Amino acid sequence: MKRAGALRQVSDFSDFVSGRRLRELLSQRGPGEAPRHVQTSPDGQHLLLLLRGRPVLQPQVLTFQRLGTGAGDLERSWQPPQPPITGLLFLQSPAALTSWVLAVVWEQGRTEVWGFVPALGWQLQQTLELCHGARARIVSICSQGSSLVWCEERPPSDAHLDPGRGAFRYCICTRALEVGEQGAHLGAMRIVVHNSPQYQVLASPQHVFLVPTGATFASVSTFLLIWCPREAKVTIVAPSGRFVHSEVLHSSDFKKLVFGSVGLLLSAAPLDIHTCALSSCGGLLMLSTQGTVHLVQPDGTWRHVCDLGGSCLAQGDPVQLKVFGSTLTCVLAGVLYLIDLTSGRLIEKKLLSTREVHFLESPSREEEIQLLTPTGIYCFSFSSPEEGGRPEPTLVEMVFEEACKYYQRRSLSSSQLTVEKLKKGEMFQAPIALSSILQHSLPRKERAAKGLPETYAKLVSTLSLDLQSYLSLELLKSCIVGASESEVDRCCEELVEQEVSRLLRLDLDRENLAYLNSVFNSFPKASWKAIRSSLQLQQNGDGLLVARATSDLWKKVLGGPVPNWSQQEEMGLNGVVPLFELICGSLHRFKPKWLPGFVELTQQYVGASWTYSTHEGPEGGGPLYKRALAVLDRQRHRTASDRELEIELLLGSARPKAVLQAVQLLIRLRRWQRVVEAAEKFSKLSPLLNKEIFTTLLAQFAQHRDLDPYLAALWELCPADLTVSDILSIVLQHLPSSEGDPAPFCAGGAPLTLALLKPLLHKVAQHQCTQDELYADILQGPPFPPPAPPRQHRAGPKAAPEMLQQAGTCRTPFPGCNLSDAV
Repeated sequence: MKRAGALRQVSDFSDFVSGRRLRELLSQRGPGEAPRHVQTSPDGQHLLLLLRGRPVLQPQVLTFQRLGTGAGDLERSWQPPQPPITGLLFLQSPAALTSWVLAVVWEQGRTEVWGFVPALGWQLQQTLELCHGARARIVSICSQGSSLVWCEERPPSDAHLDPGRGAFRYCICTRALEVGEQGAHLGAMRIVVHNSPQYQVLASPQHVFLVPTGATFASVSTFLLIWCPREAKVTIVAPSGRFVHSEVLHSSDFKKLVFGSVGLLLSAAPLDIHTCALSSCGGLLMLSTQGTVHLVQPDGTWRHVCDLGGSCLAQGDPVQLKVFGSTLTCVLAGVLYLIDLTSGRLIEKKLLSTREVHFLESPSREEEIQLLTPTGIYCFSFSSPEEGGRPEPTLVEMVFEEACKYYQRRSLSSSQLTVEKLKKGEMFQAPIALSSILQHSLPRKERAAKGLPETYAKLVSTLSLDLQSYLSLELLKSCIVGASESEVDRCCEELVEQEVSRLLRLDLDRENLAYLNSVFNSFPKASWKAIRSSLQLQQNGDGLLVARATSDLWKKVLGGPVPNWSQQEEMGLNGVVPLFELICGSLHRFKPKWLPGFVELTQQYVGASWTYSTHEGPEGGGPLYKRALAVLDRQRHRTASDRELEIELLLGSARPKAVLQAVQLLIRLRRWQRVVEAAEKFSKLSPLLNKEIFTTLLAQFAQHRDLDPYLAALWELCPADLTVSDILSIVLQHLPSSEGDPAPFCAGGAPLTLALLKPLLHKVAQHQCTQDELYADILQGPPFPPPAPPRQHRAGPKAAPEMLQQAGTCRTPFPGCNLSDAV
């Protein structure tokens, strides 16, 4: 964890050849006298300044080198009407004398390539022309590897062109620039995007960001483009509309590129961008006029980093934004902000004595923060525990309180303390562990004399992330106190997510489970989002619910005894609801369609992880579908959707009793199509369940005519062991009462006729005949194994073949094989 830091001056410009003049130029405060661009060379030995707006020399490029580098400063100026300079780029060069060159690019495309030789100084190597047309104008340029990428304006020849069409007079171009010992050579120019609006181009190692500017047409300033040269792919990102779309760059026309998404893009709000900068991870940082910093990743994902606050920024207000390693630095209105880019936490905030601040690259250390001011170059360094820095008071108090709490209830075991034991219990133990954690608060000499055992040194490094998590949680709680009403909900969601994820890492004893219940009751929506994120619940491409939770997390979901709702309907299990029931309640409230799928996922995990004898679950509780149904039964106002959920839960369990119960519920609701579909699906599970379902549906068939459209599917479900007499018996038992109805008329609608039963009876009788023929063929065939041949002195019995022949002539067990005779 980074500690408090301090600015340390590393140079007062006395180590530069022309340090006095450099200090004078930086100290000038007149209009147009301040340097507009400051940059260091890749080796850190040269400081480059670009001055614009000077009355005599316009523009002017100056370089200052450190003492001992070599003779010869570069001082280049151009008289009007020379066009302005668009970019100063340091390019890598494989030449033997120097590893880099400086490219000065003018607005009309003229480019000068300069190289520095220690013995000779700055030498002009080549003058090139980037643009083909005489009227072309470069508005933004960057370098990526050995290529230049720029946004070029191509004014139309027609002066009366429509203003709407004139806004798309730009194009994005790229061209290779190879620098060697023989000079610089340009490759062929390629146009990436035709008819484009004006963009600012910024290049990361693998991608090029096309960012709208203040001059960009309003209707297309709602999104930005990300071009990947290696894959020839363009990603369209509209953060306000949560829209990300990637496609291969088949056409270079801008309108064709965005045509398929124009409806969504036009409905998005315009981007609010004041300043842009590239991050160390290859993303794009954008500072809005309200002081909000967002990070756009190369794949188009959008993340809020932090809010700097303050008043609204005007377009011309000076703002410096840069990333050093994992630290975001920003100078805004004379205040230096240092922010942890990964967590968005404010590390340091310092008031500077000057507003003229520029960030410099550090060639030796990537995370070293260097600032250039009129008085010198300063380095911002963090004090680490090894340097004698004091820890934050909040962290010390938190660790002390946690350790003392456990010390009061610790066991008297004499076993050696290990890091694994501490991590498993998620607690700090005993005073010796506390002294190990707080060892950085001791003076360096005392610490060196005592030393640390290897076990406790490992403890400190292992628990450092936990300590930082606790501290971030405390900082978030303090932010909620001072947050505005619009930010309270977002802060509460983040707080609940951290608390739920922390509790799920602990052993869910009664105390932690009771706290988890209070979190779910107080913040139901935020708790649902947190548990969904922890379990990674989502629908796949086929619409099925999937989860990517770990085995330990599933065990916590299924752990604990099952509450007896019948005895404690309102209070649950001693006032505490188990985690499985909490999740089912959140699903029923916010995503009811996912509840059956979640129960099925849980059943699959249980079946794969536990083997049962008489118990139903890992803790000996009831079936999971019954626990989910108990959550539904506790709802005071049940709706039709709850009845549908109950049916889905019963069918999803695939248990015979539950399936029969679901079929009976569907019959009561008279949803016959659903009844037949469930019967066809679940009759394949077992012959006994098939017989129960068919008998139930045959009884319904005997009572009314609602199943008549599905008779063909119903007769296919008939079990093989049912006979004609069995079917007739079931039908006769369930025929509706006909008392009071004069024959042959019936007041209850169409009666059951023989024609409706004839296909079923014919099928059953035919099956019986087939079975009898099979038995007869078995009896007539040779016995198995074949008998031994008869002896010569004894004659075999002659009655047996006649008996077999006689038995084979009887093909049916009763003379009612004829369907008409049977009926």
